[in-house]
Amino acid sequence: MTSSNLPPRVPYTFDRVVRILFTVCTIVAVVFLLDSLKGVLLPFLVACLIAYMLEPIVLWNMKWTHSKTRFVPVALTLLEACVVIAIFCVIFIPYLISETSEMTTMVRDYATKQIQIPYISSQIHEFLRDYLDPNEISKLLSRDEWKSLLKSALTSSWSFLSSGLAFVLGLLSWLIVILYVIFIMLDYERIMLSFRQLVPLRHRERTYQVASDIENAMNRYFRGQFVIAFLVGVLFAIGFLIIGLPMGVILGLFIGMLNMVPYLQLISLPITAILCIVCTASTGVDFWVIFWESMAVYVVVQCIQDLYLTPKIMGKAMGLNPAIILLSLSVWGSLLGFMGLIIALPLTTLLLSYYDQYVVNRYPSSHIVETNKNPDHSSAE
Repeated sequence: MTSSNLPPRVPYTFDRVVRILFTVCTIVAVVFLLDSLKGVLLPFLVACLIAYMLEPIVLWNMKWTHSKTRFVPVALTLLEACVVIAIFCVIFIPYLISETSEMTTMVRDYATKQIQIPYISSQIHEFLRDYLDPNEISKLLSRDEWKSLLKSALTSSWSFLSSGLAFVLGLLSWLIVILYVIFIMLDYERIMLSFRQLVPLRHRERTYQVASDIENAMNRYFRGQFVIAFLVGVLFAIGFLIIGLPMGVILGLFIGMLNMVPYLQLISLPITAILCIVCTASTGVDFWVIFWESMAVYVVVQCIQDLYLTPKIMGKAMGLNPAIILLSLSVWGSLLGFMGLIIALPLTTLLLSYYDQYVVNRYPSSHIVETNKNPDHSSAE
């Protein structure tokens, strides 16, 4: 786009400055209001997020069942989600208990054995024993400790329940999430249409463009990135299971969860190295062999993600920069807690789109119309 095609710069008149200040004050007031009502809004926002994530499955069930109403597809979607969660729990929980018991033995072996690993100073082992205290870790991983913690939690919960209604109200607020999810999923299309009709006619063109930006970002970083993170977690779990890394499946799924923010899985490298050291002390395998096998898993999965999964699922269009995503989650999370983590990406995208179109006028109206008609052209630019 040449400079001749750019719209003329709008001067900063008194009226425009007042409008900008009014907008900033409105944003601050909205943030303050959200912070005040986050206890009430959090269950509703969680339900909205769940309904949004399940909407593609509802549409697929509508197409498969040839249903003109949403009741049967929604019921099927909820049933499918419950079945998947139940299967995951049946398979994963016994494995988790077994791996935890095995890791307890390994950590105790590492605490009692003196091992020498080539090219790794003994001071590293001393640091791990001093600051990570293998005895405390093995105690936390033991079944007896789990039973005592569960018993203590149940006892304290019962005493708290008998002392007041706060626990009951908190529990009911989360049970209401299920009702929210059902009602939102049943009227999802009508709710989205109602939000669109709330916009005045003279503001719809630009507002719909902003809404389109938010929807694209949501699709990429809630639906698309969720699918990628899940597949990456499964690939890491399979890779670690093949090479025999202790707690490999759990670590792989944890790395997949970290992948909700692209490349954040790199912070799991120290955890992987520590597990390799513990495995060496317990089983006697060569540290560098299992370490480089673990690094090979990282490289192979990262190549699969970058060369196949991301282009196939998210396409060539780029969303928010990973640094902006991490900063957005940190800022909104510190301001509004867990609710801030849910609305961080939509609000950040909204603010950036608002700044582009209402403050700097980056796109003229003709470009907006052309973009709506040809989305591929927009992503190419």
